[in-house]
Amino acid sequence: MPKTRILDLPVKSISHAHPEHQLVVGLDGCADFEIAGAGAEVSRLHACIVPGDAAHAFSGRSGNRMLILDVALHEFGDRESSLQRLFDKPRFVNLDARLHGLLDFASVELGQQSSDTPLAWHLGNTLLHAIGDQLDASPVSRRPTLDVETLKQYVMKYLDKPISVEDLARQVHISPSHFYSVFRRATGHTPHQYVQICRVRQAASWLREGQLSIAEVANRSGFCSQSALTHATRRHLGLTPGAIRQGLPAAS
Repeated sequence: MPKTRILDLPVKSISHAHPEHQLVVGLDGCADFEIAGAGAEVSRLHACIVPGDAAHAFSGRSGNRMLILDVALHEFGDRESSLQRLFDKPRFVNLDARLHGLLDFASVELGQQSSDTPLAWHLGNTLLHAIGDQLDASPVSRRPTLDVETLKQYVMKYLDKPISVEDLARQVHISPSHFYSVFRRATGHTPHQYVQICRVRQAASWLREGQLSIAEVANRSGFCSQSALTHATRRHLGLTPGAIRQGLPAAS
């Protein structure tokens, strides 16, 4: 039977491996996990699946509470092939929103009892089957992709403010250390280049509309000065802000 418990993971990074399969689900706060060369943030409705003997590293952030299930391989019966597949490889999973209620119940009940009670076993078993069923029903969730549209909306919303890699990584629940490589593979740009391109494109749109001064365009699109805007538009479009305002085409 699964050993189910709630832990506050330490801030100091820990690396280890253990023979049991492990499922880590965020209840409150978040923690950073890395396994098999991939890293992500585990927070509410996000989980990390660790197959037995897989080396992994983790570190919690202040105030985190993680629901942790340890499962021995021999505990799976012949009719539980879906649970065996659940641990066939390391992965990060976005959980179905319908699990909110179960996680709330587990958070309260397991916070008051030891991990070896019948209730703890039933809660752990129910959660394992729920996640296994979710993966079986949604094959796409086995290969989570970067939600570039969410990132674009965030960048455009805060275009006039500093935007860091940490800010972007937080929007898609990926650890900052892993986000850079994932983002570059998905977009062909570094996060900084992507934000700069968004700034330049929006600035060019405002310049062509002609309703804002060049200084206002620079400020609203997140450039620290008019000269910084000029440098960026020359680099990306081959034009000065004044030339863009006149309607000249970008350099090919």
